[in-house]
Amino acid sequence: MALASGVGHDALMDYEYAPLRLPPQVDQVTAAGQLAVAAEYAGWELARVRLYRDGTRQVLLRRRSLPGLPALTP
Repeated sequence: MALASGVGHDALMDYEYAPLRLPPQVDQVTAAGQLAVAAEYAGWELARVRLYRDGTRQVLLRRRSLPGLPALTP
């Protein structure tokens, strides 16, 4: 998983957002596994997935903004 522009923060909803871009070589099972690990150990949840014609996936993860949660590692 490649972290795109970094982790953003939404002050109104008190969520952090992490945009990811998955290349076309990553199949659906592998992508689901990577996202499940991020959800389980770092508290991220899936906010949006866009699938492009070339097979690239743009994923947006979010989590409640709480101090002490581990960061998303690429």
